[in-house]
Amino acid sequence: MRIFALVVIAVLFFAACSGNHDYSPKPRGYYRIVFPKKEYQEYVSNYPFTFQYPKYAVMTIDTQTRVSPKYLNMQYLLNMQFPQFNGTLHLSYDKFTSKKMFDMLVEDARKLAFKHTIKATSIDEGTWINFPDHKVYGIYYTIDGNAASAVQFYLTDSVKNYMRGALYFNSEPRLDSIRPVLNFVKQDVNVMIKSFRWKK
Repeated sequence: MRIFALVVIAVLFFAACSGNHDYSPKPRGYYRIVFPKKEYQEYVSNYPFTFQYPKYAVMTIDTQTRVSPKYLNMQYLLNMQFPQFNGTLHLSYDKFTSKKMFDMLVEDARKLAFKHTIKATSIDEGTWINFPDHKVYGIYYTIDGNAASAVQFYLTDSVKNYMRGALYFNSEPRLDSIRPVLNFVKQDVNVMIKSFRWKK
């Protein structure tokens, strides 16, 4: 019996000393993200506007079939794609011919932003974009939480031109995992807005 007890004690002693085993739960890990250098270029096209966009983004014409509101005469759809981050800033340009059409476009922008209320923890529409020297006005929607889109906005000259933007990532909307990328891309969206000009 004494020999058996000594063997058990010896086994327990060596098991305890064989290494430092920490079995406590570890926090969730994420991939290390290498961000490119911030460099911008002019978007040149036949469209009635211009702006700066990052060199690591790709501008494409959106060819997807979409149902446009019946009150629109024309609509241009563009994508500012961020291939490295699997995200896209969707842009749509509309030309309006009456105050009624303008009011409908503004209300559509508000409705599309607030469609994310189910997943969002808050939606801030209080940021008024106002560059009177360039006749660029609008509203910037910041959508917090696990919503599919974290940034939406519209720009207008209040006379005939209207541009709407919405940022989406092609991944499960989990704010904790995309926050570093979102903050990085938000800077590019802000540069695009601040550099936005209507062509004369």
